[in-house]
Amino acid sequence: MTIRTTQGRGQRFDSILDTVGNTPTIRINRIAPKNVNVFVKFEAFNPAGSVKDRLALNIIEAAERDGRLTPGQTVVEATSGNTGIGLAMVCAAKGYPLVVTMADSFSVERRRLMRFLGAKVVLTPRALKGFGMYTKAVELAEKNGWFLASQFETADNADIHEHTTAREILGDFADTQLDYLVTGYGTGGTVTGIGRVLRKESPNTKIILAEPANAAIVSSGYTNTRNEANQPTESHPAFEPHPVQGWTPDFIPYVMQEALDNGYYDDLVKIPGPDGITWSRRLAAEEGIFTGISAGATFAVAMQVAESAPDGANILVMLPDTGERYLSTPLFEGVAEEMTDEEMAISLSTPTAQMDAG
Repeated sequence: MTIRTTQGRGQRFDSILDTVGNTPTIRINRIAPKNVNVFVKFEAFNPAGSVKDRLALNIIEAAERDGRLTPGQTVVEATSGNTGIGLAMVCAAKGYPLVVTMADSFSVERRRLMRFLGAKVVLTPRALKGFGMYTKAVELAEKNGWFLASQFETADNADIHEHTTAREILGDFADTQLDYLVTGYGTGGTVTGIGRVLRKESPNTKIILAEPANAAIVSSGYTNTRNEANQPTESHPAFEPHPVQGWTPDFIPYVMQEALDNGYYDDLVKIPGPDGITWSRRLAAEEGIFTGISAGATFAVAMQVAESAPDGANILVMLPDTGERYLSTPLFEGVAEEMTDEEMAISLSTPTAQMDAG
């Protein structure tokens, strides 16, 4: 057997920001049906651990280029966590103060990660849902003259996925047909940016969109109202709290509207939150791929797609982030901190057991 070797990337990076993107596409070997080929695009390889690093970087750099963001100006944004973590990384590297607004229902480790990266985190009551944290960010921007990142409205969001994520996917499948792309949505930037490209350059690829079963706001057929700045002006009536953190706030973002209006998906599948937890755990325990609940939910939909897919079909699943920002969520319920009975039996099976007990 030949030992694995590495040769480096052939370059030295000038900044952590230069490492955003070019995430790997990885085959699933043990838990996928044998008659199809299932791959995941693992966005946890971005430097701050999620797909949102892409939009965070582009929002800031696009605003720098056109003068919307001035040196030293404070950036403010509403986020369920991943965009805030990405923005905290970008702002730390570039020297901008950052204030994040976030509902207090999201995992504790997310706010701690943002604070560790130098951001200020303002918590809003969970009863006000995503619309509450969004409204707070808008108020803070207007009151203080801060730059509102506007991930839910800005063209800079989908643009970066059009120019990076979609191009990477085409490159990874340049030698074969990509039959299905499966993705969830939060802001809608991923599906919109990828959809622009695949509809033109890989028109036979079916795009499958996933959303939480108890917050199926796209499936409802109702679009929440927006103001002249394309900002939501109400909480979507079909939204209910769900465990898939990072998926769909309680409104349909304007960035997402482009995908809806232009038919950038072929099927819309609702998935229960517990299924996301189940498949996230299986990805970790049986494939060694450590990812979050939204990724597990997307993968659950991909497994449904695989049931009716033709033999030999290539299925690519977007995995948005790492599992480490879910430690305090139901994803880790039942994972013991102390030794289990089986682990204790293993420990007691060797001669040092009495020393260990002492």
